[in-house]
Amino acid sequence: MSNLYPITSPYTHYRLSPSRLHSIYIEETGNPNGIPVLFIHGGPGGGISANYSAMFNPDVYRIIAFDQRGAGQSTPLAETRDNTTEDLLADIEMIRQHCLVEKWLLFGGSWGATLALLAAIKAPETVLGLVLRGVFLARQEDIDWFISPNGGAAQLYPEHYEAFTQDMPIDKSTSTQTVCELFEERFSQKNRFLQTDSLRAWYNWEERISRIQHPYGDPVTNYDLAQVSSLSSLECHYLKHNCFISENYILKHVDVLSELPVYIVHGRYDMICKLEASYLLQRSLPNSTLQVVADAGHSTSEPSIASALKDATDLMAKLI
Repeated sequence: MSNLYPITSPYTHYRLSPSRLHSIYIEETGNPNGIPVLFIHGGPGGGISANYSAMFNPDVYRIIAFDQRGAGQSTPLAETRDNTTEDLLADIEMIRQHCLVEKWLLFGGSWGATLALLAAIKAPETVLGLVLRGVFLARQEDIDWFISPNGGAAQLYPEHYEAFTQDMPIDKSTSTQTVCELFEERFSQKNRFLQTDSLRAWYNWEERISRIQHPYGDPVTNYDLAQVSSLSSLECHYLKHNCFISENYILKHVDVLSELPVYIVHGRYDMICKLEASYLLQRSLPNSTLQVVADAGHSTSEPSIASALKDATDLMAKLI
């Protein structure tokens, strides 16, 4: 990834408390006087990635990143109470006002793309444009694609889906809702071994199908239980509740973004988020561009995905 920008350290970091329960971690990187951009991580529960700043020119952008409720350095970790899509959108607006930003670029991948679109639809007057990766529209078919025993991911990776649902009463007739409920029950087990094993099973399912090739073989060696716990618990929580939005909400309301510049990057072989979602979104937005990356899946860690996103932010800086 030599064509990316150097990873830069935050020039400031702080916390905001949107409720008595939650404390949100926020950091700012790059040029304090630059174009404001909000980096919205995926998951839910993924947390800020270590190298997110490498996709932005640090001389051009004021990069604002935050760990969503229950993720990363926000506390309490993996907390599902007071943790809905509407809560996260309120946090985004709270951060914008705290940072004294009138308008900003929204940058998000996967679930981060979902939140970026929802935030822009809710307040388009606060948005300069969007850079999106691996769009997740949160329709039932998108959730089924990722989690259902009949979904696209399970059909392409049957051996990994079997490992994911091992020892659970799941077959072809099991609904996505039931899959989430079964995992949620396991996540709340008092038996810590069973609880941890289930959290890792969920995390490993996503990790195994996120890239075409893994540089170190089977990627099931993440021993950061905090990261495993937050991503698995919060993803299950949100998917069980259909991400707390009505069916096909984004495409039904996206017309309010028709004047904004939008750049979409999607891996051809993305097994977590369907390419068809980005395709439909691009067709709905006359001022948008879709770049299909031919040799990639879902993850930003794939060099061609990261490179395409870096090029997108460079281009967007000239347009806004």
